[in-house]
Amino acid sequence: MVKRFIAILFLAIFVFSSTEAHQLLRIPYVFTHFAEHHRQNSQLSFIRFLDLHYMHGSPKDRDYDEDMKLPFKAPDKCQSGQSTIFLLPLLSPKVIKPLEVCREVNNTYKDCFVDSGYHSGVWQPPKFC
Repeated sequence: MVKRFIAILFLAIFVFSSTEAHQLLRIPYVFTHFAEHHRQNSQLSFIRFLDLHYMHGSPKDRDYDEDMKLPFKAPDKCQSGQSTIFLLPLLSPKVIKPLEVCREVNNTYKDCFVDSGYHSGVWQPPKFC
């Protein structure tokens, strides 16, 4: 149980620090910002609110700073980097001799030829002398 909790904790730390998933923590602000807009215009639906704030870019209006606090409106300085590390071997490399290929061809199928009459004897009843 503890191992599972620690694994989930490390996964959450990694995902929230290296992706934009931390924007999901701003979702409650969507509802508070919608409540502010709904107080000003009681006819505004939630779908229309999302349309105004997400489908038409980010126009500079009177509450532009508040709009930028919404999730996925402004990219944060989230950065993920990768690096490659080359480890040098501690021992000196061994020289491997090239593999010698045998050029002699053996046609063993001529030596293993069995007459077809021999196979028909398998299906005969045993003979006693």
